[in-house]
Amino acid sequence: MSGFKMKIYSSLEKIFPHHAPDTSTDTLSLSALVGESVSFQVAYRADSNEFRSWGRIKVTTTDSLPVTLRRVRYVPGSILPQSKTDEEYITTEAGLFPDLLEPFDANRIPLIPGLWQSIWVDIEVSAQTTTKDNLISISLETTYGKELGAAKVSLAVVNAKLPALHIPHTRWFHADCLAEYYYVEVFSQRHWAYIERFASYAVKHGINTLLTPIFTPPLDTEIGGERPTVQLIDVEENGDKYRFSFEKLDRWIDMCEHIGIVYYEMAHLFTQWGAKHAPKIMVKSNGQYIKRFGWETDAIGEEYTNFLRQLLPALTAKLTERGIADRTYFHISDEPSLNDLEQYTKARRIVEPFLTNFKIIDALTDFDFFKRGAVSIPIPAVDHIRPFIGSAVKGELAELWCYFCCAQSYKVPNQFFTQPSYRNRILGVLLYKYQIDGFLHWGYNFYFTFHSVELIDPFLITDADGTFPSGDAFLVYPGDDGHPLGSIRLMVAKEAFDDLRALTLLEQLAGREFVFALIAKEIPEPLTFNCFPKNGEPLLNLRTSVNQEIQKRV
Repeated sequence: MSGFKMKIYSSLEKIFPHHAPDTSTDTLSLSALVGESVSFQVAYRADSNEFRSWGRIKVTTTDSLPVTLRRVRYVPGSILPQSKTDEEYITTEAGLFPDLLEPFDANRIPLIPGLWQSIWVDIEVSAQTTTKDNLISISLETTYGKELGAAKVSLAVVNAKLPALHIPHTRWFHADCLAEYYYVEVFSQRHWAYIERFASYAVKHGINTLLTPIFTPPLDTEIGGERPTVQLIDVEENGDKYRFSFEKLDRWIDMCEHIGIVYYEMAHLFTQWGAKHAPKIMVKSNGQYIKRFGWETDAIGEEYTNFLRQLLPALTAKLTERGIADRTYFHISDEPSLNDLEQYTKARRIVEPFLTNFKIIDALTDFDFFKRGAVSIPIPAVDHIRPFIGSAVKGELAELWCYFCCAQSYKVPNQFFTQPSYRNRILGVLLYKYQIDGFLHWGYNFYFTFHSVELIDPFLITDADGTFPSGDAFLVYPGDDGHPLGSIRLMVAKEAFDDLRALTLLEQLAGREFVFALIAKEIPEPLTFNCFPKNGEPLLNLRTSVNQEIQKRV
């Protein structure tokens, strides 16, 4: 194959079928701390005059480090015409985008004439790694052994362990989507197995907080409609009295503790966008399993208030008994607007007396929610965070989280298909600089259309059927038999939080002023949530410098 081409890229590039960036290198240099994995890509293109055929890839390391190879698959994607975009988007046109990471047979890689293909390579560094300067050799061959291309990547191993993430990192977990996609009964043995696989995969990739469906989370639900019931608390009604059983919640907590979940988010106590109604809550009444509360229920009416006054003492006692009370967060309502301030405040006042020892957090945009005392731990969107940061600097805020979703499309971090990966990875440095206390994103595995009306095939529909920019609704794909498949976006998000962990370690060793100076050296321009480098090289250089400085001090 005289026209065969092979290139090596960092994890921050996106290779398209008809375009490979000019940033490839034959001598990529990486570094990693103990307990960290690093990624790069091998891109290749067979000559357009050749026939479709197969090849094989070989990856070896000096210290026999664990290597994982996955094929980067192209999936359809788009961004909505009404989304406000900027000049740094890769494209604003619909098309095929590199995202899905799929296991494959390394002895049978596709050689497709005239189209770029790429392999995602992960190298894991463990405490057993003894060689500090590893050489990773990559070769592509035909199936009969003729070499098509070769390259080498160096990996410097830092003699220090990557510390645990010190802040909550949540990507909302949609248990009902797993039941619907795989056609299994909710909380059947198979459903529990799939829940654990997807939750474990989240933990492996730096997510340490799990949305816990004490009752069906009132999120992305059409008014008057409902999502499939996923309710961990069993409720029995007798007149205006309620009895609660926590067997399923205990099993959920057991699973979370086993797989390494650190923090818990209880499902929102009131409906999304204003706290006007009660969530869907199923109860056993006179031997029948019925929907007791829902859209028809006034959020601050006597019936639901009476229910909450009985539920919350029982639930908080259970959380205390299980030893997770100090790691549990409660929500009132997701993304209320300023028009909902009075209603939100009334709803919060109902539950506050029962949650005095717990933290209440909510994603919202308007600073007035904090200024008027309606919320103590706000989670502003990254494009509305500036006044909240000002209050945090003044010491007026005990904690400050942030989030992004479909609306944060202009000049701020995010993870859309149509955006370069540096906009995903810059998040870690920003979280460090502004000492953000937690990060939230709504879509780990949302496989429904807008308002959860229908199930979609996430391999074919990546925009919730024309509702959200592709890349917003989910980070993992549903593989065969309940096994999650990763994405480029998930891997880069993990790198962002690994950056945060490494920066935090260096601060412990050298002080915050030193780290700030190092950041300013590698990123000389102003660094804010809407101003950061327009390519990945400064981020890669910064991380290399951080690792080198850590190595000097251990």
